[in-house]
Amino acid sequence: MKINWGTGLVMGMALFIGFIMFFVITMTTDDKYSHDLVAEDYYKQEMQLQETIDAATNEAQLETPVTGSKTEAGYALQFPETFDPKEITGKVFLYRPSGKHLDFDIPIALSTSTLLIPDSRLLDGRWNITVNWAYQGKKYRFEKAITY
Repeated sequence: MKINWGTGLVMGMALFIGFIMFFVITMTTDDKYSHDLVAEDYYKQEMQLQETIDAATNEAQLETPVTGSKTEAGYALQFPETFDPKEITGKVFLYRPSGKHLDFDIPIALSTSTLLIPDSRLLDGRWNITVNWAYQGKKYRFEKAITY
């Protein structure tokens, strides 16, 4: 059987389209290639932007802001010692850019001025830590990207 140039061109285009469609279908259906953007509720978070900016400004104006450091037991967040730890409320959100199934929240309930995030909850790699906390009705926000 002899194939002329028109038949060869159509066969080549069909093979190329099939090749591209294979990769499109593979990337959209395989969970291994599932990479989400920063947040699913992006627009909801965007509406609270001014509140976030005000809380970060309050944090920056503190004499001793929240600090974080890696310890043998985990990651320790040190709140200002001049504040009564029992009156500090809020939550700590740990975001893992490589997979949303690793993200988690920790409520803030302190008896001392240090909050320890256990080593067992943190895998090696990059984490974004966001602490939204309040003291006597005033809101604060601490953000830090760490490599654990």
